Amino acid sequence: MTAAKGCVGVIGATSIVGECLLPMLVKEGYEVVAFSRQERCVQPYSADTPVIWKHLTKSILSNQSNVSTTEKKISFWIHLAPIWVLPEYFSMLSAYGARHIVAVSSTSKVTKNSSADSHERKLAERLAVNEEGFVKWAEKEKINYTLLSSTMIYGLGRDENVRVIASFIRRFSFFCVFGAALGLRQPVHARDVAFACVNAISRSAAINRFYHISGGEILNYREMVCRIFSALGKTPRFIQIPLWFFRCAIFILRVFPPFRHWSYAMAERMNQDLVFDHTEASRDLDFSPRKFYLDQDDLPKNN
Repeated sequence: MTAAKGCVGVIGATSIVGECLLPMLVKEGYEVVAFSRQERCVQPYSADTPVIWKHLTKSILSNQSNVSTTEKKISFWIHLAPIWVLPEYFSMLSAYGARHIVAVSSTSKVTKNSSADSHERKLAERLAVNEEGFVKWAEKEKINYTLLSSTMIYGLGRDENVRVIASFIRRFSFFCVFGAALGLRQPVHARDVAFACVNAISRSAAINRFYHISGGEILNYREMVCRIFSALGKTPRFIQIPLWFFRCAIFILRVFPPFRHWSYAMAERMNQDLVFDHTEASRDLDFSPRKFYLDQDDLPKNN
């Protein structure tokens, strides 16, 4: 395979964004190498997308010398896995001769740092610490970086947010909200995140920069759910549960396994604004995200 623009390594290629990203990179003229922890690295998407898959072994991750000297250098990298696993790949990235790394993180670093749930606060701290660690390492190694902090990613029927809401609506034909559920949202489609990644590795303006990657419109939580009702061909029906009632009920619900991960913070967040300005990404990356209207492909498969 001859690539006009060079070689791009993708970590987290089987993610929702990865599924959109690989064909975009190939179309742009890059040679693409996708790394997987799975022993059998088979092409999980279209066979028409020419991508080289490599198995991530523990020895490669722990020792630079285990990257064969005969292997082709990979200058550009896109990291789509959770930001806190990125340090595991530092040695490998150096061994492959990385010159520019684009990493996708999450705005949860901001939205959950003052959460009533201690687990969510720890997640926010974990994101912040690892983002800072990535930048410090890149600067030390003289490797260019771009950090993309994304709002709620949806699309392809694979994201947890839309999947959970759509599955509930399909089963019960209504949806429960806590309080008024008017907190503002900016869902961003996986294809738009992938587009930002592709441009981030090719634009000099994106070198050593941080960007918010958010959706093309601001809508409140209730309206967001209404759009999912519409995509499913159903009339929106809500049951509104007072926040004080949920606060009391959560202690009982968490006794049962399906609800052990539930917290009062989840209900509070329906009424919080989670909005981030992507003006700088639009300027430097030509980032122009779509509005939150779902195609059938964006909905989970109906079992």
